[in-house]
Amino acid sequence: MRRYLIAMTLLVGIFGHTQQDDRLSTIDFVEILNDNKAEALFYYQNNWKMLREEAMKKGYIHSFQLMEMEATPEASYHLILITTYSNKLQYDEREAHFDEIITAGNGLKLLNDKAPGDFRKVLYGKDAVRHLH
Repeated sequence: MRRYLIAMTLLVGIFGHTQQDDRLSTIDFVEILNDNKAEALFYYQNNWKMLREEAMKKGYIHSFQLMEMEATPEASYHLILITTYSNKLQYDEREAHFDEIITAGNGLKLLNDKAPGDFRKVLYGKDAVRHLH
């Protein structure tokens, strides 16, 4: 009986630990300004997305999502940007990792020479969003 209890305790500890979700995400809700949808989508697809694709190749992030929706009077954002990190270490090193990728890149790509402030506004941003299992 004692061996059974010890084995069960070990199994519960092992399975309980593997079920923990260590992922953290950053989430931004973005409003496109002044009907500059083409400029905003170009910017996010050719800068934000490209950085994250490279970060995934290097193992710096777990995943990312770029989502588009129609804005409403209650929710004036058009885009949701999510970057997910596998654990706290990846999350804590995110700035250094993205700086490394940006430095190695070819600079900011813009459509119609419009700066990001001309075509988008980050309405809400949340860092260190925990994933539940």
